Amino acid sequence: MKKRGCKPHSLPDNSGSNAEDGAPESDNKGSRNWDMTRREFVASAGIVTGGFAVGFPVHAVAGPIGENSASLAITINSQAHELSIDPRVTLLDLLRENLNLTGTKKGCDHGQCGACTVLVNGRRINSCLSLAVVHDGDDIKTIEGFAEGKELHPLQAAFLEYDGLQCGYCTPGQICSASALLDEHKRGDASVVTPDLRSAGPADLTSDEIRERMSGNICRCGAYPGIVAAIQSVRTNSVEPRVKG
Repeated sequence: MKKRGCKPHSLPDNSGSNAEDGAPESDNKGSRNWDMTRREFVASAGIVTGGFAVGFPVHAVAGPIGENSASLAITINSQAHELSIDPRVTLLDLLRENLNLTGTKKGCDHGQCGACTVLVNGRRINSCLSLAVVHDGDDIKTIEGFAEGKELHPLQAAFLEYDGLQCGYCTPGQICSASALLDEHKRGDASVVTPDLRSAGPADLTSDEIRERMSGNICRCGAYPGIVAAIQSVRTNSVEPRVKG
């Protein structure tokens, strides 16, 4: 039985060296002295994995563009673009990293928060879940395309008027989603809380309807009452135009 405090015996050495007479250990193929504590191993692993986590810029994750690049013709905020891109790039990264349209935000990057919402041919999508190459020929609208010169879009003015934001990080996605919501309502699209699916024409855009239709956009600051009020005000044309600045 090993006594407490005694140094544990080393593994048998098959190299033929005699550890007792001080002869150096043989550097035979396959032999290695793993003299590392658990704490040292965890620290080393943290340094290596941490380098992967912070050592590379976001747009470099997909790697360099080579012979497998894809051509993309796309219209963004009424401006045509002819691009050659890595086919693995998402629409969100294309907007932010390639075209410097940073109004569209990267939140969860899993399609769960709605911060990256943009309009594609008038339909709202989570741009973090969509590859850019599938939008060849499409018409994209981001938050940068809402204002007309110095005059804010009615939704932008309403969000300011009714305090539909606090930190503002989710606001671009909220406004894009609200714009699509109003168009969907005009078309008569129903939601899961629409009381009568047999009635013709748009349903009454109640607070419950708005909350349900905006449920894909999360506001971590909790500005939901202002967001609902802002959308209702635009629906009833009760918000005054505002100018930037």
